[in-house]
Amino acid sequence: MAPDTRHELLLILPAGFLSLVAVYALLGIFPEFRAEQWLLQASLLWSLVWQQIWQRSDKNRSACDSKPYPALGWANRLTLLRGGLIAATGGFLFQPESPGALAFIPALVYSIAAILDRIDGFIARRSRQTSLMGSELDMVFDALGLLVAPLLAVGYGRIHWSFLLVSAAYYLFRWGLHWRRQHGLPVYELAPNSLRRALAGFQMGFIAVVLWPLFGDSTPSMGDQLPLTQLAGLAFMVPVLTGFAVDWLAASGRVSPERAPARRFFEKLQMLSALIFQPGLRIVAFVSIVMFVVYKGGNPENLFAQPATANFVLLFCAVSILLGLAARVASLLAVILLASLYQVPHTAPLYIATICVVWIMLLGSGRFSLWQWDDRWVNRYDGA
Repeated sequence: MAPDTRHELLLILPAGFLSLVAVYALLGIFPEFRAEQWLLQASLLWSLVWQQIWQRSDKNRSACDSKPYPALGWANRLTLLRGGLIAATGGFLFQPESPGALAFIPALVYSIAAILDRIDGFIARRSRQTSLMGSELDMVFDALGLLVAPLLAVGYGRIHWSFLLVSAAYYLFRWGLHWRRQHGLPVYELAPNSLRRALAGFQMGFIAVVLWPLFGDSTPSMGDQLPLTQLAGLAFMVPVLTGFAVDWLAASGRVSPERAPARRFFEKLQMLSALIFQPGLRIVAFVSIVMFVVYKGGNPENLFAQPATANFVLLFCAVSILLGLAARVASLLAVILLASLYQVPHTAPLYIATICVVWIMLLGSGRFSLWQWDDRWVNRYDGA
């Protein structure tokens, strides 16, 4: 470890604690909020965050046989800041959702952390200081954030508790690899996969969105209907858990994409998805959204009822999805509108539309799309 890096990390630890104490003093203004509990939990998580970067400080280099960088670097500083924001989010765990302006704080803090996940890699590539430490910390803090934030979202009733299976999947995957190494079994490197990156990014973005108080009333008061944010979370789970299962088969050597039969199978699967499944999702999403908007409540005149503007925006999203015009962006807007604005009896078209737009966000619009700039943005490495 370079001396400057060591010195900076030793300064960052108390600076982080002082920052948490300052926030604690501000949160103490709200008498209904348990600020002491927030400080304790956030401090414990900050200690874990700092320990993770200290443990990897010798890896602040581009490769194993390279010299260490002389300083921590702005990319790693942003990654550490992201870890601190996740720790601050964790301070809100195991407390009731706060009323008023305080309810926006955990959503804002975690949303900034999610945005930094995209920025730190960009800074590393632009500054030509990509490091082994940064790559490892990126995965560690992704996993920590996708444990802390979903726990908070479950506590707020935004997502179903089963979504925590996604949070557990990463740790089970890492434990499984460690177990194989301990028992002398081979562990194979996973090939780079743009879909894997997209799923992780959208998962983080989804949790950041549902934490906002905008979705606080998403649990309907009409019977035992499933809140749409919970349905969207279940829809997110399917491709993410499937991806973990495929990665485990590849890492354990049961399936090797490098072998000709497996490679042909995955190439054919990808082709069928782009050619049939994803365009089919767009058609089903369009039909179900139109049916929901025009006939919700069983009355076609509801098209011009409140919220009339949202109805027409939703129909515009449906057309964009059908044509493949920035379908991922249109799907994001559609699911936000569906989950936040419509307190109506839930029908099959509403449920089907929610599932379809979530899968389009995750997988993309496929073939026969008119404009796929959002696909290219999701899959590219900023700053490369």
